[in-house]
Amino acid sequence: MVERWTRQQRLERTRALLIDAAEEVFARKGFGAASLDDIAAVAGYTRGAIYVHFTAKEDLFLAVSDRYLRRYFANFTEALAAVTQLDDAALDDLADRWRQLARNGGARHAALGHEFSLYLVRNPEARARVADQRARILESLVEFVSTSAAELGLTLTIPVTTFAQLIIATSDSIMLASELDDADLYRPVLRMYTSALTSAGVGAR
Repeated sequence: MVERWTRQQRLERTRALLIDAAEEVFARKGFGAASLDDIAAVAGYTRGAIYVHFTAKEDLFLAVSDRYLRRYFANFTEALAAVTQLDDAALDDLADRWRQLARNGGARHAALGHEFSLYLVRNPEARARVADQRARILESLVEFVSTSAAELGLTLTIPVTTFAQLIIATSDSIMLASELDDADLYRPVLRMYTSALTSAGVGAR
């Protein structure tokens, strides 16, 4: 017997296919050159189908980024689940995972992120439209950092939101520099990040 999908299931399926197509087109053409028509064609839908789920190309790009970051967090959550303390062995493992993520499309996504950031700098109206979505991405990272630190019995010496903003501001650049300059920066940067963590005293809020 063929299962009949509900309307909500069909909408979710269409949205996922549009995000898949957008990820492919953005990777191939870049954010600026990619068009909604390109994305719709790859997904097998009309341009109108995109507007059922997204108001503009910027929203679609952020949906791609949000899904990528969720996978990114999941990878590190898995690694941290087996960690009891952030010693050299743990940092080596985290650096290896970050390095592999960069090689498996992370550096390419980082380049797209820089292109999108430049677009937002040049287009204040677009920046205003996506401000709420960018804030939600930051909130997700804040939650991830807070939970991970608490599970390891660590506190931050700077506000957790500031720490999350620093990760967002630097992580793409680390992947790009490592890729373009053949420099392995993952381990040193992780050491820099963890310098803001302490197991004693009261962390900043």
